[in-house]
Amino acid sequence: LRIISMQMGGDVKGVFDRLARGINAVGDSVKKESGKEFMLDAKYGFIHACPTNLGTGMRASVHVDLPGFTKEGLGVLKARCEELKVQPRGTRGESGGQTGITYDISNKHRLGYSEVELVQCMIDGVNTLVAEDRELQKKHGIA
Repeated sequence: LRIISMQMGGDVKGVFDRLARGINAVGDSVKKESGKEFMLDAKYGFIHACPTNLGTGMRASVHVDLPGFTKEGLGVLKARCEELKVQPRGTRGESGGQTGITYDISNKHRLGYSEVELVQCMIDGVNTLVAEDRELQKKHGIA
């Protein structure tokens, strides 16, 4: 089961609030129909079929243009994202590859953090990348 909340613009809180309402609605419906709830472990969070999504299983992401990092090279962007605990993907999804200057930047971790911590990590990482990208654009004469 994958529940997605997305919209154009930068209202991350609005997207998160809508996601939380959707998750609660699905959980309430499952419990009403079956009398059962999603498996939740106090230490590991929600139990999923995919072990990479243990914990909240939440991936928060933003599409952002990073022409400076694109000019520097994907290796530089990946290394910086690693330091910021975020991960870059192409806008075509996990295995769709990268085209152009637009990247999907998301929280790297899923286990051991709350949903709020994961969203904040993504926000902080994206803000840092955008600020650093502006400097890289100046360096490469594309600002």
